[in-house]
Amino acid sequence: MDPAILSRMQFAFTISYHIIFPTITIGLSVYLAVMEGMWLKTKKIEYLQQVKFWLKPFAITFGMGVVSGVVLSYQFGTNFSRFSEVVGPILSPLLAYEVLTAFFLEAGFLGIMLFGWNRVSPKIHFMATVVVCVGTLMSAFWILAANSWMHTPTGYIFNEGRFEAGNWFEVIFNPSFPYRYFHMVIASLLSASLIVAGINAWYLKRNQHRTFAKVGFSFAMWSLLLLAPVQILLGDFHGLNVAEHQPVKLAAMEGIWENEQGAPLRLFAVPDGESEKNDFEIAIPKLASLIITHSLDGEITGLKSVDKADRPPVATVFYSFRVMLALGGLMLLLALSGAILRAKKRLYSSRLLHAFAFYMTPAGIIATLAGWFVVEVGRQPWLVQGLVRTEDVVSILPAENIMLTLGLFVVVYGLLFSVYLYFIRKLIHQGPPSMEEYSSDNAAADNSVNSPLFNPVDGLDSTTGSK
Repeated sequence: MDPAILSRMQFAFTISYHIIFPTITIGLSVYLAVMEGMWLKTKKIEYLQQVKFWLKPFAITFGMGVVSGVVLSYQFGTNFSRFSEVVGPILSPLLAYEVLTAFFLEAGFLGIMLFGWNRVSPKIHFMATVVVCVGTLMSAFWILAANSWMHTPTGYIFNEGRFEAGNWFEVIFNPSFPYRYFHMVIASLLSASLIVAGINAWYLKRNQHRTFAKVGFSFAMWSLLLLAPVQILLGDFHGLNVAEHQPVKLAAMEGIWENEQGAPLRLFAVPDGESEKNDFEIAIPKLASLIITHSLDGEITGLKSVDKADRPPVATVFYSFRVMLALGGLMLLLALSGAILRAKKRLYSSRLLHAFAFYMTPAGIIATLAGWFVVEVGRQPWLVQGLVRTEDVVSILPAENIMLTLGLFVVVYGLLFSVYLYFIRKLIHQGPPSMEEYSSDNAAADNSVNSPLFNPVDGLDSTTGSK
């Protein structure tokens, strides 16, 4: 097999594996900061119990993200050494800023967050939690700035075979960066909300830890109701940006071969790259033009506007895009179902809703991966859009060596992920920690479950969750 294809497969595997953990970490860090802040403000132990429970999954996930992320930087040097030489003056400083301003913050205050209970004051501990949360968002900022520059490069000068920064503001705030950054942050918040909702729905379904589960489930359902529509709106803005700066990627997303006015939205099709057409197409007339151009007769550029050599793998982009859209629709359906059942006071008793939420637990992560495939595969055959082709910057390595390391990555990462899931499952089965020691210090906690925001059922014991 072509060494260039193997190097791409290896990087695709390792970065897909890595992206799972920062996505969860960003979302959970916000959840922890909000819950700890609410505990400090209200002194209600249910919020502190949420922090104590979700802190361990957060720490394990953070560690997995760090370990899997280190490998990526080495792969730039081993598998794409020419790429490092060509764009190093731009990408290296951005990645260094991420380490200096974000990772050091996270790593420095994570220790206080994990082990600072009873060693620092509650306010100092809350500050550490907020700093870690800010660190995860800053980390995403620099990574997305670097990645977005590869999609919509601006602010550079080409000097002696290398791209250098002519204007750092334009490099960082390139045309696609704002859409991609906020789309990713909201995706992380949605992923964490679905995980919190799913685990607590499982407790409710099994009639375990009900008071704890009600607080987390209610908050997660409110989050989904707020975030899902916002993500759809951001997705629309992002799509308009792709249409302007990467029309060929958009054509692959929509399965459009010819330039079309009044293009239909293909709900399903089998794209055939050889014959340059779709088979078994099911489409809604004019809807794609309406969504992308906001006009029923708007024109969308087709794949045939460029040579075959300049087109991305259409099928991967086309199907990944639909997986992301379908899961986004299910998230909105779950959020609306929760809102309706909350109004009917059945949020904590509907077994159907709890089953729906439970099976949606990994949906945010799967949608994020699908979206990542759309973005990265859709950029091919370019590493830097329109400037640097992937095949021109891969390292010259024996194919068998790349296959061997790819196989090792699959085995080692598979084992690591199994261990990760084992500990997460163990924590979930253990359930939330007992808060008896805090109950005696917080008499107000007795009334905490009557919060109109979270609205748990009256008459539940806060420790056992039994009626």
